[in-house]
Amino acid sequence: MDRLHALQTIAAEARNGELVFATNVEATLKLQRALADPDCHVEAAARLVQAEPLLAARTVAIANSAAYNPAGSEVTNVGAAVQRVGFRTVGALAAAVITRQLASQVQDPQLRAKADQLWQHSANVAALAQVLARRVSRVDADTAMFAGIVHEVGGFYLLSRVPEFPGLLDDFTDDWLDHGEVVIGRAVLLKLGVPAPVTGAIEALWNGMRALPPETLGDTLLLANDLASVPSPFHHRPGAANASAAATVDFAVGDGTLARVLEESKDEIRSLAAALS
Repeated sequence: MDRLHALQTIAAEARNGELVFATNVEATLKLQRALADPDCHVEAAARLVQAEPLLAARTVAIANSAAYNPAGSEVTNVGAAVQRVGFRTVGALAAAVITRQLASQVQDPQLRAKADQLWQHSANVAALAQVLARRVSRVDADTAMFAGIVHEVGGFYLLSRVPEFPGLLDDFTDDWLDHGEVVIGRAVLLKLGVPAPVTGAIEALWNGMRALPPETLGDTLLLANDLASVPSPFHHRPGAANASAAATVDFAVGDGTLARVLEESKDEIRSLAAALS
């Protein structure tokens, strides 16, 4: 089966809701649904998080990051971390764990490197989106971080299917943009139960339309994607700013500028991205 046919096969499966997930992904999906239950209390949430070591570690790390711990008072247990960051952030971190698990079966060193770069890109976008939302566009910061975490989830799903379709990513050009990203991305976002506002923001990213200064969640995500210091290994979307052009993006923000906001927030962005990674 050639590369294009393989991609079209995976896209057709996704369109029909026939997604293939590893056992560990299914287990974390159940945990994510339990955390989303409105009757789930902090104590129960902490027990659920502790049952998944990676999620527990990420939750404590995020709680101690500069964005959530400006006073420098560190927490050392999951219960206190959950209380500090809130259920929505824990849900976003569960989605981060699922996203990483999708490509956990990849063994080929080159594909492993691609998966690692894709996650570093996602973490960087999520950190930037959180800060931009809070200080520039004034949309919900936790939602913006969540959008950054999952905006490339279709790519992770594709990586998870490579063992079944050898050569799928060989000479990977525009096929992903033309035949896979939107269809597969939508299907995986639906499976993860991603809320409509976040899906809409990711759709805006796929469409490539934004306002500057950013006004909406979609604008915020696009700007974060363009400003990310780690590019996606999959593609450079038409209309997106390249690294040198993105470095020149600036505009007035209240009494300052975007460049000033990014400079003042660099420790928050770095600590958030590191905690997610």
